[in-house]
Order: sequence, then structure tokens, then C-alpha cells
Amino acid sequence: MSRARQFYGETLALPPAYEGDRQVGYMLGNIILMLKSVADGWYAQPSDQLNPRITLATDHALDTERELKNRGVTVSHPVQAYDDEGFYVGAFTDSEGNRIWFCSPLN
Repeated sequence: MSRARQFYGETLALPPAYEGDRQVGYMLGNIILMLKSVADGWYAQPSDQLNPRITLATDHALDTERELKNRGVTVSHPVQAYDDEGFYVGAFTDSEGNRIWFCSPLN
């Protein structure tokens, strides 16, 4: 949890999200990224198997990739143009190995 808090709170500089007085995660716009510990019974582990996937829409994926690298974030899948779909798509990993995708229109 301390690595995740450092990654989301300090590296990505996301504001904390609360339920009452208890911090439960971080805000990404009006979305709460909740942090759950395996020690608290959470079943999901980082995996290459199919699992829930988060894809963030950005204004410009190449700029997002550059900013993530500047913050020391591991870019697991460098941005690529997908002409048929009309998007740039890339991915990074968080402190626990979870892959988070990001995309922007080709225009």
C-alpha cells in the first residue's frame, strides 16, 4: 500500500479520495481509483491474463507518454498509432505491476 500511495499520490500527483475521514484511493477527474490490499482479502493480482482493464482518454498520448517517463513511470507499451481505429494507444505500469492504458485520437 505504501508503494501504491507513493505512486498515485506523489509520482502521478493525484489528489486523495475519501469516504468520510478514511482515505480510500485517489481521484482521477471525478473517478475514484480505489486501493485495496491483498492482505485485506482483495483477490485481484497483476497478471497477463484477461482481467478488468482501465483505459484513460488523454488529449495527446505522445505527450502523456513523455510526461510519464519524465516522472520515472515505466511505459510498458510505447504509444503506437492504430490507423484503422483512429487512435494512439500506449500503456504504463503502476507500482504493483498493474497495466494502465491511455489513448488519444490520431487527429
